[in-house]
Amino acid sequence: HTITLTPVRDNTLYESDLGTISNGAGEFLFAGHTQKGEARRALLAFDLSGIPAGSIVLSATLTLTMSKSIAGDTAVGVHALTADWGEAASDALGEEGAGALALPGDATWLHGFFDTDLWATPGGDFAATASAVTTVGGSGAYAWSSPALAADVTAWLAGPAVNHGWVVVGDESAAGTAKRFDSRES
Repeated sequence: HTITLTPVRDNTLYESDLGTISNGAGEFLFAGHTQKGEARRALLAFDLSGIPAGSIVLSATLTLTMSKSIAGDTAVGVHALTADWGEAASDALGEEGAGALALPGDATWLHGFFDTDLWATPGGDFAATASAVTTVGGSGAYAWSSPALAADVTAWLAGPAVNHGWVVVGDESAAGTAKRFDSRES
């Protein structure tokens, strides 16, 4: 039996010393480094309550549509988040790459929930090892799938309190590697 889920929350963390930038209601998510070398990380969370109790997860696939990038092929990893985060109504203008002023409850580079709950680590709290990695090139749909990704979903079914979703981390080794993905609002 296959179940398809749409995120119930998504947002982008925009690297910022002040931690005041977000894009909770935006049409796009970003991962990688901008031309200026500022990191962007996309957050996604799913409601698993529609999966019947006792279900065994045989596989899990995350599919995202990449809609814009100046970079060539880059590795993009999906990591399990270890802390909760928010999506409020901040909505960036234009291409959305610069973000918008965060609203109360938005995730930012410094906050899981602006401006009350801080991440333990700026840029989000997540597993150091990616659950899945795929190479993202030109525009189109990309899929992440692995036994570790299925294990994340299994863990979230067993303990819904630890279901904080995934962070999408692009190539942060050089400037100009950012990838723009369509959000659930797109």
